[in-house]
Amino acid sequence: MDVSQYLEIFIDETKEHLESLNTRVLELEKDPNNSDTINEIFRAAHSLKGMAGTMGYKRMQRLTHDMENVFSEVRSGKMAVSAELVDIVFQCLDALEEYLTCITETADEGTNDNEPIISRLNAVLKGETAVPAAPKEKTNASTEEKKEASQQADFRAVVLKDFEITAAKEAINKGMNFYGLTVQVEENCILKSARAFLVFKNLEPFGEVIRSEPGIQDIEDEKFEWSFSLFIVSKEPIQKILDAILNVSEIKSAVGEEISLEEKPEAPEEKLEKEVVPVSEEKPVTETKEQATKPAAQKPQQANNNGKPVVNRSVRVDIDKLDVLMNLVSELITAKNGIVSVSDSDKDDAAQQIREQVEYLESITTSLHESVMKVRMVPIESVVSRFPRMVRDLSKKLDKKMELYMTGEDTELDRTVIDEIGDPLMHILRNSADHGIESKELRLERGKPEAGSIYLDAYQDGNNVVIEVRDDGNGIDVERVRNKAIEKGTITKEQANNMDDKAIIDLLFRPSFSTAEKISDVSGRGVGLDVVKTKIEGLGGDIEVHTELGEGSTFIIRLPLTLAIIQALMVTLGDEKYAIPLSTIQTIEDIPISDIKYVRGKEVISIRENVIPIIRLREILDVTETHESQDLIVVIIQKGDKKAGLVVDQLIGQQEIVIKSLGKHLNNNKLLSGATILGDGEVALILDVNTLL
Repeated sequence: MDVSQYLEIFIDETKEHLESLNTRVLELEKDPNNSDTINEIFRAAHSLKGMAGTMGYKRMQRLTHDMENVFSEVRSGKMAVSAELVDIVFQCLDALEEYLTCITETADEGTNDNEPIISRLNAVLKGETAVPAAPKEKTNASTEEKKEASQQADFRAVVLKDFEITAAKEAINKGMNFYGLTVQVEENCILKSARAFLVFKNLEPFGEVIRSEPGIQDIEDEKFEWSFSLFIVSKEPIQKILDAILNVSEIKSAVGEEISLEEKPEAPEEKLEKEVVPVSEEKPVTETKEQATKPAAQKPQQANNNGKPVVNRSVRVDIDKLDVLMNLVSELITAKNGIVSVSDSDKDDAAQQIREQVEYLESITTSLHESVMKVRMVPIESVVSRFPRMVRDLSKKLDKKMELYMTGEDTELDRTVIDEIGDPLMHILRNSADHGIESKELRLERGKPEAGSIYLDAYQDGNNVVIEVRDDGNGIDVERVRNKAIEKGTITKEQANNMDDKAIIDLLFRPSFSTAEKISDVSGRGVGLDVVKTKIEGLGGDIEVHTELGEGSTFIIRLPLTLAIIQALMVTLGDEKYAIPLSTIQTIEDIPISDIKYVRGKEVISIRENVIPIIRLREILDVTETHESQDLIVVIIQKGDKKAGLVVDQLIGQQEIVIKSLGKHLNNNKLLSGATILGDGEVALILDVNTLL
């Protein structure tokens, strides 16, 4: 029986079962005699066993079968839940996660039998003391090495398509060079897709990337191991391109060479695809962070997309939501038919009837938008459910007592945002556990409870979702950050003296900035917070930090509910139209020019005892000044505790707009987050107010 059609369902349901199991085993650790929790774990293991057996994943089936046997004994009262058993079960869940990752990427569970874990399970089942499993790196060394070797990228193994070769030849004819490159990411990197994104970003000024392997979408989705290949046409020498790649933190090495497009004789049955041929037989240029002199050992391989299952991102939808959608579509058709009918008539009041039908149509499309948004919304629980287990493991690893408390798990976010926010949140939590929570001795000395507390709270605030990660730990030593920044040359002493605490804390989001005295594999590598900020701002959100030395820190993340459609205030500057997201606007004020004051040479206004700096958008956007009015229209925007007033020429009004990407044409302009097409076909640019504050 062909079960491949059920692969997507299997992957989704397995993820849900594993999330549930992690939560339930954590509960079991705190309350070992809770029969309801034991029964739920048994049922989940039983379900996973049946699903794996149906799909033909024998190793996964065997592991879940042994888990089921153990919990069958536990729930019958023949075996007690011990700390040792909980540790073994968590190892089982990690092994199942590995199986699932392999299945997601290759549709195959791999070759790891996880014998050490199964032996420990069976030892516990027999009432014996289980021998701890050897570290994964040693136990599965050969398997892991084979897996890594099989998934190592190499640009020399990539087969270029016909249109890619044509594009490269045209560039060569214009005097450009054609290079093949392979980039290796550090294996301790937390957000490898973000690092890859920064590599592509750094290469934009040098030319055009005409191919990447894996593809751009797979790289964004982190569907690659620790390396990827790309082909670029550029006028610059290859060394300059390699240097640009290595300027990105956590890039281990970059290897590349110029490519010749000489065609080889083809057999009649061969496809119209050409292999890349090096210009010479010399070794490729190789660069590493350690300035290694010999190239990384890489063997040619087939493109690693081969055999990869197509797994679509899905959202489970309540049938009631679909019923609402269906009803709205029915009304949409009715409204359309009404407009057609009126437009074909010769009645005197046809214009009035059309206006009424358009108003009806507008009402339906607004409802349709709201309904589609609800369909796309996913509880944030799907992201944060794995964090209690992570904090529990960090507590053991760092030898610190700590607890994670979460609220607002039912807060919903757009699925696109949900897919991207997990890694940044994970890094902030790891940062709190490693740097925030003090040692047991220091906490007791300060009169704090021995166990540190980390809080993750999510809630909706207007058109945004706010996620706060806070701890009752050490807080950020602002003076230490200030001194470290001066020592590293990030800022001068004069600059440091003029910067307030908030500006100093913002330095932590600079690339490669860290105050950690020693490097750990948890955090403190000087990489991460810059990527966290890049990732969050890429989602249209922002992040800020509040801290008090000795009391703790709070990271506040604000994210838009959806990335596709927003409510915006349409304004004009000269003859140009711009959109300002409504969620960022606090008020709109008419301000006489005489009310403008100056503080440190900058224009400010005072509104209800608040001093607010004003920003003249004309100057920033280089819009020609026509005439100066005696009164200014000022749109007050707010991000966290920061406010500013944007001076505009005219207000058009509120409008629902569809965000369109600017692509690569204007991606260097951080003032703009996209564009939208208005009803008359005119294009309006959308301002990214995060960059203005």
